[in-house]
Amino acid sequence: MSVAFRESARGRVPPASFWTPGELIAWVAAVILTLSAFMGWYSGMIEGLDLSATGWQTGLLGKFVFFVGLAVLILLALRATGVDLPPQVPVGIVIAGLGALGTIFVLVRLLEIPDDYTELGRAIGIWISLVAALLLIVAGLLKASEEL
Repeated sequence: MSVAFRESARGRVPPASFWTPGELIAWVAAVILTLSAFMGWYSGMIEGLDLSATGWQTGLLGKFVFFVGLAVLILLALRATGVDLPPQVPVGIVIAGLGALGTIFVLVRLLEIPDDYTELGRAIGIWISLVAALLLIVAGLLKASEEL
């Protein structure tokens, strides 16, 4: 099986693919990060009621986590359709940067529970968000090494 190379400002590069390790991990991590904004980040029992708060309900940072994941998905989808970033902007570094931004947002929510949810404990969704954001950093660094 031969791989068709395309010309870009960087020279001959292989076409964007789901099957390189960096892009595959980035796709999976971005989908998980995007969806994790709607998972339970805080949960607990108050006065006999099981309560849960999703990332989206926790304020701007929860929404930013969603949009970071969505931005990576859009970037990867554009790349898969043949739209490239300028040669000065490596895709892998952009993905790693967005992953770092997502990690910071999740860590802030992990360490500082919003006032409305102080009686609730951390739920599995916030941990999934943290792992997905960290995976985006790894994927971005892998992708950057593939581009070299």
